[in-house]
Amino acid sequence: MLHNTSKGAKFTRGRKWRLIYKKKYLSKQKAMSAEYNLKKNYYLRKQIIKKSLN
Repeated sequence: MLHNTSKGAKFTRGRKWRLIYKKKYLSKQKAMSAEYNLKKNYYLRKQIIKKSLN
């Protein structure tokens, strides 16, 4: 992961990250749309985080 090697975005540098959610999409457009919706939906992100801790 680029984030853990200090080569990612400025916000991610210096922090340790771990993958908690992964999903494959058939097109880049659908993947980007899903990412946009996930980032907007605070409740959905909280649910995913809660499931990853169990």
